[in-house]
Amino acid sequence: MLAYTFILEASDAARPVYRLAGTGLCERFGAELKATNFLAHWEAQSRGVLASLLAQSLMLKQPICLSSIAATAGCGMVEFETILAPVTFGAGEPTRFLGMVQILTDVSALAGKPIAFERLVGSQLVREDEPFSVSDTPPPPSFLDMPSHPRAPHLRLVVSRDRPSKAMHFDSLREMLDVFGTGISLGA
Repeated sequence: MLAYTFILEASDAARPVYRLAGTGLCERFGAELKATNFLAHWEAQSRGVLASLLAQSLMLKQPICLSSIAATAGCGMVEFETILAPVTFGAGEPTRFLGMVQILTDVSALAGKPIAFERLVGSQLVREDEPFSVSDTPPPPSFLDMPSHPRAPHLRLVVSRDRPSKAMHFDSLREMLDVFGTGISLGA
């Protein structure tokens, strides 16, 4: 985990700078990150939002969790989760973050290429007083919840044949099974 930790100097939240970055993180971005702008590899729309989130996290003295998609120049993509915890020295206001990046998906999609940019897809302040909950992956969407297409109100059977034939319509599953002689029996 140490290879993916870093320290940000954020006395100016609009221009946070890496003070220190783990080797794994530097390898993922293809360069030494020390003394570079944390926002430099984020896409333009995410930068403004991130600057605001960092300022809010420092002001509230609460960690923030960022969810993002990172991509190579060749469009290889991975999901990142970044935790930024404000750090104070003595009684002063926090001006630094201790951060850690966790890669949530298979890195083979990157094909060994460095990350060219990152896009913010979600964020959440981490609060001490909120109970910790472990959530499994969300259930798959129910087909009953999906709107039906007006031109496809029922299933159709597609049969591959050597020669074209006219379309067949069946009034029941039993009739279809009888025509194709599947040997499947539907009880009475």
